[in-house]
Amino acid sequence: MQVYAFVGKTGTGKSYNALRVAKSLDIKYIIDDAILIKETKVVAGKSAKTEASKIASVKAAIFFYEDRKKEMIKAIKNEKIDKILILGTSNDMVEKIAENLKLGPIYKTIYIEDVATPEKIEEARKSRFEEGKHVVPVPTFEIKKQFSGYFMDPLRMFDIFRRESSNLYEAESSEKTVIRPTYSYLGKFRISDNVIKQIITYVVEKINGISKVQKVFTEKYIDGMRIEIDLQIVFGVNIPTLSNEVKKAIIHAIDTMTGINLFGIEINITSIVK
Repeated sequence: MQVYAFVGKTGTGKSYNALRVAKSLDIKYIIDDAILIKETKVVAGKSAKTEASKIASVKAAIFFYEDRKKEMIKAIKNEKIDKILILGTSNDMVEKIAENLKLGPIYKTIYIEDVATPEKIEEARKSRFEEGKHVVPVPTFEIKKQFSGYFMDPLRMFDIFRRESSNLYEAESSEKTVIRPTYSYLGKFRISDNVIKQIITYVVEKINGISKVQKVFTEKYIDGMRIEIDLQIVFGVNIPTLSNEVKKAIIHAIDTMTGINLFGIEINITSIVK
């Protein structure tokens, strides 16, 4: 097995850039935050950010605990991995992870400075230290069961947004999740209505038979929201079938991209065009 390491100080954007680094090196498996990830699927482990304290989180991340260590070693063996990328805040950390998991010596180390500009690194550090955000390189539905009761803010890298590249380490769009660790005391924050409306407009206007999303209304509750949407549709489409497709698209998008509970979706057909 070839073992690669991706190293950067806390909050510099390692997890955010992990997928494109792995893809550029043709690596399918990543160990980050005590989780084994295959491409964008969680294979084994439990996020270290679910621990009650920062010290416990660090111990979990390096597989200090015997039960976590055994589970991960077994999963790696079952997956028959040929290449793996380990994320860590220092050379010592990634070497300790490799040692604890019996992976062998590290073949190559990539540093965050190799793949991100100083401006992007500083932006990531502000996000971590001022807002308490941490990125996990998997979609929301893959990780959110581990963070029941805690805020999650997924980031979908759509083609409609500006793509970023960094020399060799350039990859296609991917989905990531921003979490706030259990031991964070920074309080609550919310996803703005505009973000919700942009998500809904984007996914609904891709559906055949939809001419335009005219308005999106949101009604918020303590533990979720209700959505009402006004649509302009194309003449001749089957309205009940189209409405069901719209509802499914909204439910999937809001669930996987925000983790917000939906209590209802009302669809209004306000106009028809040829």
